[in-house]
Amino acid sequence: MADIQWFPGHMAKANREMSEAVKLVDIVIELRDARMPLASHNPNFDKLFNGKPRLIILNKADLADESQNKLWLNYFKEENTILVNSTHDDLKKIVVNKVQDILKEKIEKYKAKGIRKKVLKAIVVGIPNVGKSTFINNIVKKKVAKVENRPGVTKTLTWININEDLLLLDTPGVLWPKFENQNQAKTLALLGSINDDILDKQELTNYGLKLIKKNYPGLLNSRYDINEEDDDLLYSIGVAKNCLAKDNKIDYIKACEMVLNDIRSNKLGRVTYEKL
Repeated sequence: MADIQWFPGHMAKANREMSEAVKLVDIVIELRDARMPLASHNPNFDKLFNGKPRLIILNKADLADESQNKLWLNYFKEENTILVNSTHDDLKKIVVNKVQDILKEKIEKYKAKGIRKKVLKAIVVGIPNVGKSTFINNIVKKKVAKVENRPGVTKTLTWININEDLLLLDTPGVLWPKFENQNQAKTLALLGSINDDILDKQELTNYGLKLIKKNYPGLLNSRYDINEEDDDLLYSIGVAKNCLAKDNKIDYIKACEMVLNDIRSNKLGRVTYEKL
């Protein structure tokens, strides 16, 4: 597979806008995908938000391997990190309480100055398709952010009032200009954080199948009724699931789309693609 790189113009613009907006906020809320906690971290955020308190939210925890969730939470124990599901009923309470806890010292200073009700401001950041819009909509309890299962939908910065205590700044999902680690890029692509139009879907699907076979032996057999020892797993899946073209040859495009859809819609079950 040719090297994956995707950094459209709106992301460069968003980076510039965030570098200005961060001066206005008290805390950074960074969403990551619990199925790939390291790959879904934009390393540019470390420089962009240096010095600001940060809350790391491992989102989509209900889609990830439960045993891995515990390991990753322990891995990030030195940082302010929580595991959530964007559709969780108590998400607003969980997030607001955690933000207030992290900023407790700052809130106390405000009180000491006689400022009893200082509205806290948070900027919500993350890579594309990590679930920011669903996350924000659930906190607000209404649709204020556009939700689609594809990257690059949100393209502007928007202030959203959560309650009398917290104001959120929604931002576009942004990647970084160059992926040094192509396995990381493939994992991002596999879970829909990179525009499909620039990808070799057959090579990407084969990468995903090998990753699943290695980390979750037996899962592909259970889902597709194939022999996981076959040399060409995609071919075997195509045969098993009748992905055939008119000439009765395997329709690799159809097979790829089916497998990628199964991965992205979690039809394989709770899988973590970046395991500790």
